[in-house]
Amino acid sequence: MTDIYLIRHCEAKGNVMHIYNGTTDTDISDLGAKQLEKLSERFSSIHLDAVYSSPLMRAKKTAHAVADDKGLSLIIDPALIELHGGIVEGRPFEESFNKYPEFADTWSLRPQDFGPPDAETMRHAYIRIYDAVQKIAKENKGKTIAIASHGGVIKCLLARLLFGTIEKLTDVPWSENTDVSLLHVDDEGNITVEYCNDHSHLTDELLPPGSRITSYIEVKK
Repeated sequence: MTDIYLIRHCEAKGNVMHIYNGTTDTDISDLGAKQLEKLSERFSSIHLDAVYSSPLMRAKKTAHAVADDKGLSLIIDPALIELHGGIVEGRPFEESFNKYPEFADTWSLRPQDFGPPDAETMRHAYIRIYDAVQKIAKENKGKTIAIASHGGVIKCLLARLLFGTIEKLTDVPWSENTDVSLLHVDDEGNITVEYCNDHSHLTDELLPPGSRITSYIEVKK
């Protein structure tokens, strides 16, 4: 059995600025740094054989929080990156979703169909992240590893593991910053979820509300 700790990155400045962060490489926020201190404490007694990360700064700094004390170097995997937003990439939510209200409706009601022009579609990311995790598991049979990635692709992966279809994407709760999910992968590649989106290492003041697109849209409505 291969054990995988799947971690969403800490709060980034892009979250604070209410932009579609996507593949925009913003640094972590001051609050994000405090979240990483708590994440590091959580993993201090957990054995890890390897730590993988998305190439984006917010994910890499999250990965370092669990890897550095164990003397592990990061393994950067581009397949763990967040969805690129195309014409809404890096833009403020208000600007983008006022200009393109159809994308806001899709994100809220049918996120599986989200894919603005020039963006990676949610359906493509659904396949990409599953294939990436399967590949990593095959490379680390019988080991315990951590993966630092992003809210959008983690939601896609959990939709597949919990419900078997992207059509249930709205039934999967969003990951908070530094949320941890524990996956088990057997030798045939079957993945089970022991727990998901756990942030018991964070206190309430380290969980800011309204930093995600969905939260913003709900408030505006």
